[in-house]
Amino acid sequence: MTPPTPQHPAAPRAAGVGAPGPTWQHHHHDRRRDAAHRPGRERPLTARLRDLALLRRVRDRIDREHAHPLDVEALARGVHMSAGHLSRQFKAAYGESPYSYLMTRRIERAMALLRRGDRTVTDVCFAVGYQSLGTFSTRFTELVGMPPSEYARRARTTGACELPSCVTKQATRPVRNREAPAVGLHLA
Repeated sequence: MTPPTPQHPAAPRAAGVGAPGPTWQHHHHDRRRDAAHRPGRERPLTARLRDLALLRRVRDRIDREHAHPLDVEALARGVHMSAGHLSRQFKAAYGESPYSYLMTRRIERAMALLRRGDRTVTDVCFAVGYQSLGTFSTRFTELVGMPPSEYARRARTTGACELPSCVTKQATRPVRNREAPAVGLHLA
């Protein structure tokens, strides 16, 4: 075997001679970036405002396209962030992950459609973006506290459609079980 020569592809290159080695600018940039993300150090206000604007775009997209197939990776690509960064920033800003927000939004829409009373649970399931009736029913029960068929039956019998939709939406907003406040009996 021949020893590596400068013309041979396996030959070691001298730093700065045709090698894509680090330069002072790269090291300087890395130090500035790392310093900005050290614990206890706040990011500049303009960066935080930019991120909040991007997060609002993600939330608006989820609100608009909740019935379409959406995943965190696609949402992150839309605002040029990594999926992990988007999830962390979204949760910090809105208190829940983008996925949880999407699921809550779908259930809210399902509740509104079921209150109208003119669609079956299966139709509502697919209309709000679920691909499986079982998954929809499980998630609905988890967030609302009753199966969708029971919710639809109660909505028909109580006349919930007679209230203004803005009042009904606020009063029936689904809350994740782990986030719901503990309610105790008052025995006075």
